[in-house]
Amino acid sequence: FDRYRLKKFWRTNQDTAINQRPLVMVGQRVEAGDIIADGASTDRGELALGRNVTVAFMPWYGHNFEDAIVISERLVKDDTYTSIHIQELELHVRDTKRGMEEITREIPNVSEEALKDLDERGIVRIGASVTPSDILVGKITPKGETELSPEEKLLTAIFGEKAKDVKDSSLRVPPGMAGTVIDVKIFSRRIDDALLEKEHGERIGLLRERERDEIGRITEVRNEELRELLKGQTVQLFLKRGTIEPYYKEGKKLVDKVVEELEFSKLDLTALKVKNPSANEKVRRVIEESRQRIERVREKTEESIDKVLQPDELSPGVVQLVKVYIAERRKVAVGDKVAGRHGNKGVIARIVPEEDMPFQPDGTPVDIVLNPLGVPSRMNVGQILETHLGWCGKILGFESKTPVFHGASEDEIGVLLKLAGVRWSHDSLNIRSAPPPVMSDDLVREFVQVLRRGVTKGRARHGDGTRPSGSPLGLGRTLDSLVGSSGSKAVDAHLASVGDYLVEASTELVARRGESDLKKAGFSGAAKLAGKRAKPEGLDEALGQFVTSAGLTPAGKLRLRDGRTGEFFTMEVTVGGIYMMKLAHLVDDKIHARSIGPYSLVTQQPLAGKAQFGGQRFGEMEVWALEAYGAAHTLQEMLTVKSDDVAGRSRAYGAIVKGENMPDPGIPESFNVLVKELQSLGLSVELGQSDEGV
Repeated sequence: FDRYRLKKFWRTNQDTAINQRPLVMVGQRVEAGDIIADGASTDRGELALGRNVTVAFMPWYGHNFEDAIVISERLVKDDTYTSIHIQELELHVRDTKRGMEEITREIPNVSEEALKDLDERGIVRIGASVTPSDILVGKITPKGETELSPEEKLLTAIFGEKAKDVKDSSLRVPPGMAGTVIDVKIFSRRIDDALLEKEHGERIGLLRERERDEIGRITEVRNEELRELLKGQTVQLFLKRGTIEPYYKEGKKLVDKVVEELEFSKLDLTALKVKNPSANEKVRRVIEESRQRIERVREKTEESIDKVLQPDELSPGVVQLVKVYIAERRKVAVGDKVAGRHGNKGVIARIVPEEDMPFQPDGTPVDIVLNPLGVPSRMNVGQILETHLGWCGKILGFESKTPVFHGASEDEIGVLLKLAGVRWSHDSLNIRSAPPPVMSDDLVREFVQVLRRGVTKGRARHGDGTRPSGSPLGLGRTLDSLVGSSGSKAVDAHLASVGDYLVEASTELVARRGESDLKKAGFSGAAKLAGKRAKPEGLDEALGQFVTSAGLTPAGKLRLRDGRTGEFFTMEVTVGGIYMMKLAHLVDDKIHARSIGPYSLVTQQPLAGKAQFGGQRFGEMEVWALEAYGAAHTLQEMLTVKSDDVAGRSRAYGAIVKGENMPDPGIPESFNVLVKELQSLGLSVELGQSDEGV
């Protein structure tokens, strides 16, 4: 039998996780081609990058202006868009001019509390929960001969020489990152590295365990095959392992019970013979094949162990390398980017409590509110068709997949909207008759084929049996033009059941409210349809009145209520299902703030980017903006003390601490760099000083 090892929480280059999950159970029968495990972003073998959610296209108090998106708190609570991310952090141990760096638990000026999750080697344990600034790997670096501060002198007096000649250069969790340590990998140039003893022991133990499992499975299969071959045979030579003493005497008949009790581990299989030459040949072949397989497994294990014990190839100057992997669960948050399948991307601007979201006539709140202004100018109307089709699928009970160039047309979606509207209005009107049945995937497929063939009775106003957009009878072909003439028994049967339902519902409404009252209430079509059993006409008119009274327009729009006030919104809203995905542009990876931080060695200006803990660039156009507004002091501050005026920076710090006014700025370092560049070209440029000052 075969064994498949699943990938559990492997890190990708985008810091996401590949995690395979089994879909089968022990004892379940499977065949070639069956899906036995789901991978990352798959569901039962199908690509599943996002989730089906209920959306409404409408403005919501200005919070979804300009591609911003409002989502329900339900998506956060139910972990609909929760994802696992794995960060990789590295620590290099180098051989410096002042001596070798060292990974250790003995770190100067660090409390015991900060070391609680480190093992005896100074490396964080797997499973530890870590937060920003926690130590992951303890490391000390030799210091040069420098003047000691009073505190360091005290430490030297207490702890001896060790405390003064090393500094703490440990690997810590960077700002904005928190999670659980799931793996630690250690690499070294030296084979006899003490750090690797535990690592090598674990890896070799795992390889030996796999070898035992593999050999055990080969042996088990071999023993089963031998039992089948030996049943009914006569013993010629059966010796005990390691001796010349017979296990069974020659001539013994191997009946079923004897074969079942055979312990092959006590037999010398190299000398095993039976009297039947043909059976003997098969037995020898099985034994030899299993021996070769076991030999190959052992060779492969030894090769793997040799690779484990080989020194690792590291960058020049690096003696040891430690990689720590931290996993974190990220719920969807304000600032995350989400998108549909039509380029309709946006950033989450507000997460609203479930009870405050717009809700449908049956009380169900929507999950996402998208801005309708994002559709017409971009002309990606496919998302509206997708919304309608998703709503039809939810009501009628079918799943839909729309290939890029062969998606559902307006005509097809229009007819499906009518059929979905019948089921939708059933509960709203409190009809006692049984609703029409749901549609299976096969029936919907057949229905679409019928619509594409264009079979009609010609009862509609247009030659193709369709209605214009905005018609009170809805989009797509009329049901009257399809009933009984589709050319498909299944489709005809379903349409007949819909027609029967509309007749029964109309008859029930007439009996309940009276024909005249029904007409006054806008049910004239239903009043005409009541009691007509044979070949009823006017199905679309009655259907349009049914769905309108249930709060649904024939074009598929709903009357939504405001979750905050409970009142109806002014206009009908397009509501339905859309497939939305969370993109790998998460706010946690992008959000960044700097007070003071590192500066460039040459220009003395702050570094750029989150990775360098840099500042926001105040560029040429931003300078123009401050010049235009006359913000002279702000501009001067930006170009000097907040940038590359080295002396001015320290003077500004002193003034802030003492509560004094800001001192006059000095000369930016970029000017000195320019002077040096000109001097390198042979131009003697110096900053002169007049009697009045610089």
